[in-house]
Amino acid sequence: QVQLVESGGGLVQPGGSLRLSCAASGSIFVIFHMGWYRQAPGKQRELVARIISDGSANYADSVKGRFTISRDNAKNTVYLQLNSLKLEDTAEYYCNVNLMSHPAAVPYDYWGQGTQVTVSS
Repeated sequence: QVQLVESGGGLVQPGGSLRLSCAASGSIFVIFHMGWYRQAPGKQRELVARIISDGSANYADSVKGRFTISRDNAKNTVYLQLNSLKLEDTAEYYCNVNLMSHPAAVPYDYWGQGTQVTVSS
C-alpha cells in the first residue's frame, strides 16, 4: 500500500504565497515522476507542474514564473511553491506520484486526497 499525504493549502490574498507538500509512504521501490494537478469547480483537472527523478520540471503556461516544483528524494516528498497567487489559481490541488511498489510491479499513478487553495481578497 502507498499513501500520499498532502498539506499546505489555505486561504490567501491575491499576490500572496503558499507552499504545498506531498509525502509518499508505504511500499515504495522507486519513484519516477511527481507532480501537482488542480481542479476548479466546473472545470477539468489540469496539470500544474511535474518533476522527474533528475530534477527537470515542466509547468503549465498559466503558472510559469510564479510556481516552483521541487522534490526531496530522500523523503519521497514533492513540494509546490505558489507565489504571486491570482484569483484564478483557486482550486483543489492534487498530488500525483508515479512509482513502482516493488521490483516486479508495473509503474502506477497514485493520488493524494487534495488540498484546497483559495485566493480571495
